[in-house]
Order: sequence, then C-alpha cells, then structure tokens
Amino acid sequence: MTHDIEQAGERPERAPDADPARTARGEHRFRILVAGYSLSSYGTFLNMVALNLFVYETTGRALAMGLFMAVRLASGFVAGLAAGGLLARFTAKSLMLWTNVAQAAVMLTLVFAPQGMRTAALMAVSVVVGSCGTLFMVSLRSSIPEMVGDDRRSWANSLSITGRSLAMVAGFASAGVVVSLVGYTAAFVVDMVTFAVCAVTVALLPIAGGGRGKGARPESERDSDGRTSAGTRKGKGKAGTGTAGTGTAGGSGAGTRRWRVPGAFLASAAAPGLGLMVVLRCVDAFGSSSHNAALPVYSAGLDTSHPAVFVSAFWCLWALGNVVAQQLIQRYAKRTGRAVGAAGFGYGTCLMSGAFILAFAGFPSAATAVIALVAGAADGLTEVSYTSHLQTLPAELRGHAFGLSATVENLGFGVGMILVAAALDSYRPLTVVAWSHGVAIVVAVMFLIRVAGLRRGDRVPAPRSGTARDGQMP
Repeated sequence: MTHDIEQAGERPERAPDADPARTARGEHRFRILVAGYSLSSYGTFLNMVALNLFVYETTGRALAMGLFMAVRLASGFVAGLAAGGLLARFTAKSLMLWTNVAQAAVMLTLVFAPQGMRTAALMAVSVVVGSCGTLFMVSLRSSIPEMVGDDRRSWANSLSITGRSLAMVAGFASAGVVVSLVGYTAAFVVDMVTFAVCAVTVALLPIAGGGRGKGARPESERDSDGRTSAGTRKGKGKAGTGTAGTGTAGGSGAGTRRWRVPGAFLASAAAPGLGLMVVLRCVDAFGSSSHNAALPVYSAGLDTSHPAVFVSAFWCLWALGNVVAQQLIQRYAKRTGRAVGAAGFGYGTCLMSGAFILAFAGFPSAATAVIALVAGAADGLTEVSYTSHLQTLPAELRGHAFGLSATVENLGFGVGMILVAAALDSYRPLTVVAWSHGVAIVVAVMFLIRVAGLRRGDRVPAPRSGTARDGQMP
C-alpha cells in the first residue's frame, strides 16, 4: 500500500460530485460537536492550573505536582498505544462519548472525596484525564473524514483547532479568578459540567465515526453518493480492500498475515516519509516542553513582582496568531481548492521553532508581541497540515497512526519536561530553548528534503511498454 506524502496532502479540497445538502448537514453537526469540544477544552485548561495548585495545597510538596503531571503524561502515552486497537473494536462515537462521561465522573468523585482520600482521588483524576483526553483526541481526528468528508478535512481541522486555542486562552486566563473567588470545588464542578455537555453533544449527533466497531457498516456503504471511501478504495495497493478488526485484507492469505503486523508499525510504514513525519512530531513536542517550562522562569526574570504578566500576554498573542492562521488556511482552501500540503508541516515547524527561540532573545515588547503572533500562526499551520495528512490514510490505519502520534507526542513532551527542568537550573532560558527547538529545525529540514525528493520522483514518468524515458524511441 503506497501513499504519496506530498500528493495526498495537496489533493483537491472540494470533490466535484459532493452532495451540497449532505455537506451542509455534516458541517452543521460538526460545528455543534466542536462547540462541545471547545467547552470541555476550556474546563481542561482551567483545571490544568487549578489541579496543580490543589495538588500542592493538599500535599504540601512541589514534587507531588511533578508526579501528578508525570502520571497524566504516562496515562496518555499508554492510551495512545491502545487507541488504534480500540478504534478497530468500537466506533469513534462511543469512545468520544464514554471518555467524556469517565472524565465527568472522576471529577465528581474528586469533589465529594473525603479529606483522607484526596490524594488517591487526585491520582485517579490524573490517570483518567490523561488517558481519556488522548483517546478522545485520537477518535475525533481519525473520524473527521467520515463526519465532514475528505474534501472538508482542512476546514474541520482548522475549526477544531481554533476552538481549542480560544478555550486554552480562556481557561488559563480565568483559572486564577475562578480559584480566587469561588475556590477549587467550583473549578472542579465547572470542569465536570463541561465534560458532561461535550458528552451530550456527542450522544445527540449521528456520527458514523472513524472506528469500524462491531456492527459498523463498511465506509463504502456509508457513502450516499456512491463513491468508495479512502478506507476501502481499490487499486491503491497490494492489500486491496480491508476490514479493521477482522484480520482480513483482500481475501488473500498474504493479506491476512499482513494485518497481523502491529497497527502502529503499519501506519508509520504505509507511506514514504510518514515515519519521519511522526519523528518530527515527537521532536516538536520536545521543543514545546522547553518553551512551556522556560516561559515562567523568563517571565519572573523580567518582572519579579508580576511574573504572570508576560506569560499571560504571550499566550494570548500566540492564540490570536493561531486563530488568524486558521482563518487564512480556510480561505486558501476555499479559493484554491487545495489543502495546505504535507510540506506545510515542515515549513511551519521551522518558522514556529525559530519564533520561539527569538521570543527569549530579549527584544523590545512590541517585537516580542509580533514574534508571539508568528509563533501562534506557525503552530496553527503545523497542526492543520499534520492532522490533515494523517487523515488521508485508509480508515483501518488512521486510528493506529493517530494513536502512535499521541504516544510519541506524550513521550517527547514528558522527556522534554524532565530534561529541560534540569537544564534550566544551570543555563539561561534562551540557551535551553535554542537547543531544544534547534533540534526540531534540523529534523524539519530533513523532512522537507524528503518531501522534495518524493515530489521530484513523482515528476519522472514511469516508462511504458514499447517506449523509453526522455522521449527516446526504443
């Protein structure tokens, strides 16, 4: 099964035979889902601040905060490994529904936990939120082509990323106010309600869902316009059509043995350059850990009396740049009929990493504000291009690919937080961030070279029988 990393990323954005009424219904339903997802993201970011403060107040030890975050990241890591298998057994809708129910339930448990059980309840919250958050994200991203169609992937990704970015700013900005005015319990209740609302939006929508769970119809049967979907499209490779979870592919014995290979390996090996793309995602997460850890240190050095001012302003500008980028990406797709393309992931990573390095270089406030906007815009570009490209994989590989991606992201960010925290004790924030994001730039350049090589290879026509290359007669 071959999959061109550049050609797939730039396929037409609007299929000529798409049903307008069906497309409109799908987009309306997806907007409702994104509204619920954005609300639950707000609760998540609100509690990211509130829970860390609550852990410290409950245990009285800064080490407990690190342990809480480590357990959360480890849970997300394990969930990423299991996501592909779960999506093969259950529908994406059921996973999105029950992960929100589970998170709402564990927050309710924390609210009513007695004083002596608070620590245990906090660890339960860490495990459930970390694992369920990853499973929900994998399920959502892998099922977007089924919800809105292949031709609207970039639009749907931009919309969900915009909602999440706005939720992040609102959650971080309001966390201090909510905790100070109404206390931790109210913050936990707000988070519980946001998860419950998101679960309701999932339950009420007729989402076919990317998973091919028990009783699910094949994707080709779900296409009302008669087209065969990416997951069952014939003629693309040796495996022919396949059914996830059944261990069959093309009806041949060789195909059956092929699908016994671990799904994450198949997902990374299915396309030229995709493995390097996932590696770059891991390195990108490692770089992200550096600026996340270094921002509070750098901000405290700028203004010891108000250390949160720079951090809050930076993230607000970052989110604004991200939202602007999503709007530009949507207009580009609508005007040209093309998606961003896989190369956008490499260029965006270079631009984003360079901007984050410059953010710690001590430029005047106005210049730093522009840098924060650029960092947010580049981050939005990388997110859309990366997610859109993984969504071009066949359905039976898509869940494994997103699960593998979530795993390496948690790994890169977790390892990065440990190494960066140790490095910040000895080196300036600029030095630490420059090294971390510098590695991401190097890998991004390697990825772009790989993409360019694949593009040049596609431009060389294969010789046909009775002809020779370069127009020479046989």
